[in-house]
Amino acid sequence: MTDYRSVKYKVPTLNLDGTTEASPVEGEMWYDSGKFYLGTSLSFAGVWSSGGNLATARYDMAGAGIQTAGLCAGGYDGGNSNVTEEYDGSSWSAGGNLGTARFALAGCGTQTAGLCMGGHDGSPSNVTEEYDGTSWAAGGNLGTARYGMAGAGIQSAGLCAGGNDGSLSNVTEEYDGTSWAAGGNLATARYDMAGAGIQTAGLCMGGRTGSYSNVTEEYDGTSWSAGGNLGTTRSQLSGAGTQTAAICMGGYTGSVTTAVTEEYDGSAWSSGGNLSVAIRYSAGAGTQSAGLCMGGYDGSFYAITEEYGAGPGSYDELFTASRGL
Repeated sequence: MTDYRSVKYKVPTLNLDGTTEASPVEGEMWYDSGKFYLGTSLSFAGVWSSGGNLATARYDMAGAGIQTAGLCAGGYDGGNSNVTEEYDGSSWSAGGNLGTARFALAGCGTQTAGLCMGGHDGSPSNVTEEYDGTSWAAGGNLGTARYGMAGAGIQSAGLCAGGNDGSLSNVTEEYDGTSWAAGGNLATARYDMAGAGIQTAGLCMGGRTGSYSNVTEEYDGTSWSAGGNLGTTRSQLSGAGTQTAAICMGGYTGSVTTAVTEEYDGSAWSSGGNLSVAIRYSAGAGTQSAGLCMGGYDGSFYAITEEYGAGPGSYDELFTASRGL
């Protein structure tokens, strides 16, 4: 079988399973790692499927990591929680407890190098904690204690934006692995929004401004600029991915809890596959093509985990070496 990746193509396109081939042309087919792929200029919305339930049902947690190595910390389960759980792609297991039990905190990083900051523990918190895959240790405090922020980045280069410090906040802070420093302020002060990306290419979407927001802002490491508005105005949503390939899911529109998922391409949001359960205050992690949504609330505490992946337009199972074309 010819490996068509060696052919020089003219137009970048997407594989049918949602991955990106370097430069295939529409209609070309190639073989890679036991599968046949077909170049297409079409894009396909992802779908959510059930993952393993959290051991502790709760909401308003910090999320971090990837779909096969996720992290979920803190939250509210009838009281402030210090519970940490680790995901292996199918089930959750106990991790080390947070030093400070709290909810409405933000998270970022990986399962073995996680970061959580801020939150509410009876009042707005400035606490930062760092995870090493086993236990949490104290990090440098936020300059502004607050809750309901957007988090992004990694443990040694974190980003924390917005939130509520008793009033709406537009504060952005950047973490260097030791301490927080002031970054550029959000254009729209708000809280209960979602974050994604990295410190030098961050994304912040939705939230509450006194009303419900569809605002998206993009960070370049210095300042925020306007991105494309969400299709569904909401707060209490969760997010994952990068500035140019993000997802956001669930949330509250001001009248209903929603299952809506949207995908961002760096300039505009488009419809993704709905969550199986309408939910708010969940935690997000992973990427646009391999997302994770865990926990949440809609009148009761949820232990649900859902995994996001390629949608019904993905035909790679039809194009495998074992089954043929």
